[in-house]
Amino acid sequence: MVETSLGSARHIPAAAAETPPRRRPALLIGVLAVAGATAALVRVWDAGGVQTWRTVMVAIVVQGVPFLVLGTVVSAAIGAFVPERVFTRVLPRNPALAVPVAGVAGAVLPGCECASVPVAGSLMRRGVTPAAALAFLLSAPAVNPVVLVATAIAFPGKPEMVLARLLASLLTAVVMGWLWVAFGRPEWLRLPTGPAGHGEGARNPLEEFRRGFQHDFLQAGGFLVVGAAAAATFNVLVPPSVLRVFADQPWLGVPALACLAVVLAVCSEADAFVAASLTGFSPTARLAFMVVGPMVDLKLIALQSGAFGRAFAVRFSSATFVVAVLASILIGGALR
Repeated sequence: MVETSLGSARHIPAAAAETPPRRRPALLIGVLAVAGATAALVRVWDAGGVQTWRTVMVAIVVQGVPFLVLGTVVSAAIGAFVPERVFTRVLPRNPALAVPVAGVAGAVLPGCECASVPVAGSLMRRGVTPAAALAFLLSAPAVNPVVLVATAIAFPGKPEMVLARLLASLLTAVVMGWLWVAFGRPEWLRLPTGPAGHGEGARNPLEEFRRGFQHDFLQAGGFLVVGAAAAATFNVLVPPSVLRVFADQPWLGVPALACLAVVLAVCSEADAFVAASLTGFSPTARLAFMVVGPMVDLKLIALQSGAFGRAFAVRFSSATFVVAVLASILIGGALR
């Protein structure tokens, strides 16, 4: 009995003695990581980073909300007042032919990318082929008259920048629509649903408009805030000196400004003025900034995730980024 007790007493401490050394490296790494993150946050706080983050986030939200309201109003109006037969008559039955028509039609919506997502969702609900609706989604914030006029003002005496933006943006929208026709799968796209009770019986169109507006705005508004917060975080954490490194390398300038457009999430009506201020970069790089931004940015990715599903947003945004950069390089070659 004594030996058994002693043997047990010896065995338990030995097992306990082996456990702490295995846990100590992970525990030490965790403590160092927390300490490093805390120190970084303290430096950001002391440098006024929190105030800058709040200012940038609020600016993006305030800048995007009016156009989000515009988009949801148009979306709700389409769902409540426009019969499905209108779209079947206007757009060709062949999806490959409907894509360029929808891309050109994007010029009629004077809004930014925040407005295009709910409108594209409404078009899909009304029976428009997804490829055509997606081409409209990409072209509307990039080729509408308000954006083109703003680009002309930002680049005075350089009409070639306006034409290059129009052609590169339209080319990207049409190519992405055709790519969806050729390779898109239904399971990748979660078709947007209308508000509860949508389309039931002989509902009052005004009531259906109210329900559609409330549904789309509340759904998209939350994702707009998420995207704005992500963009503001980048603005605070990445110093401007990093950009100057890429400006000195012409071939790095295009992908650098394309990535910058994604994270800054500037509204398409204002991004031309930001691009014009980036004088250290080549015209092609600044063109890429204006082409990629309205089609792929953090708030737009968040809005697409909410409307069409995360799997769609990841695939579609990644492909759009590549096509937009290539289109900018192709069209931008004429600017030299």
